[in-house]
Amino acid sequence: MKKPVTWFLACVLLYAAMPAFVAPSGNSIQQAAAAGADELPVIGTYEHLKQLLKTNWEHFSFAEAQKSAAAAPPAAGRADRIAAYSATNVQVQGVDEADVVKTDGTYLYQATPDDVRIIRASPANAMKLMSRLTYQDGQFRPLELYVDEKRLIVIGHSNAPALSGNSRLAAHVPAAVQALVYDIKDKQNPKLTRRLELDGEYLSSRKIGSSLYLIANKRINPHLILEQNEEAPGPVYRDSARGDDYQTIPYQEIRYFPEAIQPAYLLAAGINLDDPRHPLSVHAYLGAGENIYASPSNLYVAVTAQPAPAEGVKAFKRALLPQPLPPDNTSTAVYRFALKNGTLSLDGKGMVPGRILNQFSMDEHGTYLRIATTSGDVWRTDEGISKNNLYVLDERLNITGKLEGIAPGERIYSVRFMGERAYMVTFKKVDPLFVIDLKQPNAPTVLGALKIPGYSDYLHPYDEHHIIGFGKDAIADKEWAYYQGMKVALFDVTDVNNPKEAFKTVIGDRGTDSDLLSNHKALLFSLEKHLLAFPVTVRELTDAQKTAGDFRGYGQFVFQGAYVYRLDLQHGFTLRGRITHLSAADYKQAGVDWYESEKNVQRILLIGDTLYTVSRAAVEAHDLSTMQKLGSLSLSNCHKYLSRLQDLC
Repeated sequence: MKKPVTWFLACVLLYAAMPAFVAPSGNSIQQAAAAGADELPVIGTYEHLKQLLKTNWEHFSFAEAQKSAAAAPPAAGRADRIAAYSATNVQVQGVDEADVVKTDGTYLYQATPDDVRIIRASPANAMKLMSRLTYQDGQFRPLELYVDEKRLIVIGHSNAPALSGNSRLAAHVPAAVQALVYDIKDKQNPKLTRRLELDGEYLSSRKIGSSLYLIANKRINPHLILEQNEEAPGPVYRDSARGDDYQTIPYQEIRYFPEAIQPAYLLAAGINLDDPRHPLSVHAYLGAGENIYASPSNLYVAVTAQPAPAEGVKAFKRALLPQPLPPDNTSTAVYRFALKNGTLSLDGKGMVPGRILNQFSMDEHGTYLRIATTSGDVWRTDEGISKNNLYVLDERLNITGKLEGIAPGERIYSVRFMGERAYMVTFKKVDPLFVIDLKQPNAPTVLGALKIPGYSDYLHPYDEHHIIGFGKDAIADKEWAYYQGMKVALFDVTDVNNPKEAFKTVIGDRGTDSDLLSNHKALLFSLEKHLLAFPVTVRELTDAQKTAGDFRGYGQFVFQGAYVYRLDLQHGFTLRGRITHLSAADYKQAGVDWYESEKNVQRILLIGDTLYTVSRAAVEAHDLSTMQKLGSLSLSNCHKYLSRLQDLC
């Protein structure tokens, strides 16, 4: 028991002894939010950069630890109804999000850490690898991609040497983000037409029509900057349309977020892909971004702004004496970028109390931004106990309406905004689903709540009166609860004052997991076809564990692959079938445990009435109505040193 107590006391001392941070508190939050975006201050000089870092560097390590302790897995987005073929499940209609697999209705496009594949998917009984893009000596590592009628855009990390200044000044992260644009008229011979490169680590991106927007974080080492006398240049970028030279962003053009200074640059870039003469537009800010939300017109960057802690020796002495901990005054700063034809311009900033969970904590509706946060800590029992909140910000990003203090002692696990309503799931022992009315932006109100075991990590719209929750079942035990198998539930919110759990299904036991719970793009949903599918790794308890009532124990590995359901309002969830890429020998070799494998199903896509499951090792096609296998394509022999791929795959 000594180690936890010592660690806790150390955190208390560190918190109390830290120098004042620049984030505003109290009434100053609204003053900061009301300031125009054009007033965002400029770094100007290298000496000013050092001064900003010196003022704040002691706060960085504590703030980072606090964020990771409070963080939950990023949740997920919205899929529109499927017509001829499925599209990536995105949060906002018309705003595409990159993914590891996409389809155009005839071909599949897949990004792996080693290569990018273009696969002819139709006919299903004659699938073929058309081409494979590889990268010399592993200097480029694909992450995800976009595809449209004209081009393929591959986003990844470059492992080249650090681009800006002394490499010792950079943190140990990928050196650059690259977006490679290919002409794919000839699927067997894609042509690289443009290379875009940003200093730093990939955060997120969006594609709206022919406009591509990239966000990167360039981490820097404040200790080394403060130690050295030689001036380090600012972050750099490169656009092959302007040549091979890197362009350095001077300090006179780098602004900073006063509410959230961090040892990193946020680089926001945009380009119009239809105009080869359109240069890459890049803006740099001191202060890393954490969560990104985009509408067709605006992109929002959310950053955690830590409070101004107590100062000096008095605070240090007070920390040694028995007294209540100070309240958690963490806030979230939100920066709005206007989007137009591949350009970004910062045109607003706001601040709300608390911290957000992920991109689904934000939603633009008309001229308003709605944002859900959690403040305080779940483990506390005093005034610092966690509370959940919802804020409505007006066009100037000032708070115009708020609903605070929801479910004290719990934290947000998922949020979904749907028109004039919001659905919020909090959790500690049970799963309250709150239905919130947003018709009056200045007066949001809770209409009803449903308390059931477990929680939802991701909420997905079914129709106007129903919503699907994906998460974990749970068993309450004293002050907490132990999660069990994966739970999928259909909630009926027809009566907003009395929401109900209409249907549910639970997969496996404790230890069962799905990529869908941390990445919304893993979901395939079609209302017209009554189709619901996602990848899942299933663990089940042994008979001995079940007999003993061991709800704390983890199950043994029994399955990895796609679960395919029929979902309707009459019968709920009906399992159509399960599809795995693992052989009987793989299951036998796996034993009680199974770790990530190239044979793990990552995505499920639909073309017509054919269901495609995709792993790094293979693609399989099944008839949706009968679930019979129609064809398969092995990719396991497609290594980067093979030259005659068509003969082998």
